[in-house]
Amino acid sequence: MVTSQLPDRRLIAILRGIPASDAAVVAQALVDCGITIIEVPLNSPDPYLSIANMIRQVGGRAKIGAGTVLTPRQVTEVANAGGQLIVSPNCNPEVIRTAVSRGLASWPGVMTPTECFAALDAGASGLKLFPAGVVGIGGLSAIRAVLPRQTEVYVVGGAVPETFADWVQAGATGFGLGAALYTVNLSVPELFTRARKIVAAHDAAFGFGDA
Repeated sequence: MVTSQLPDRRLIAILRGIPASDAAVVAQALVDCGITIIEVPLNSPDPYLSIANMIRQVGGRAKIGAGTVLTPRQVTEVANAGGQLIVSPNCNPEVIRTAVSRGLASWPGVMTPTECFAALDAGASGLKLFPAGVVGIGGLSAIRAVLPRQTEVYVVGGAVPETFADWVQAGATGFGLGAALYTVNLSVPELFTRARKIVAAHDAAFGFGDA
């Protein structure tokens, strides 16, 4: 059975390239805007330090982890830094099993039904549809029809706030946002502007706040 290990608002901030010196400030700004799942890709500078800095700043209010996780050893390093979330661009059962054994949420990248079921068989917490823009909304709808009903599918790489509602209609559980949300050297006011737009689109797509 797949169970959610993520907070209610279904947005993952992907902070590729973030300097460790900016990590705490950026994490605080995101949490203040309502984004409480944060991923530091491991091909960023000093990613483990960034994760540790974010946890010190907002660890009680957010789930912090790593993206672009490719090996079991990297999973261990993320766990040692205090991370709670493992996101990968691919489906590697060894990485999934290591994450689960350490008590971390595991979100492998998938693109086909075969990869989806391989990830679930290995114990994945949910699925990262990537690159979603290539699969398309129709592709997600078709894949969703054969997945276990409770499976969570986050869309990454191709979804923008203007299309959130369409993706949700097709079966998306949530979204991962990279450059549309954060780029290196982005000012905090601009980050607030982007984050609030994304949060508003998310809440409208999922009916958050509706009576």
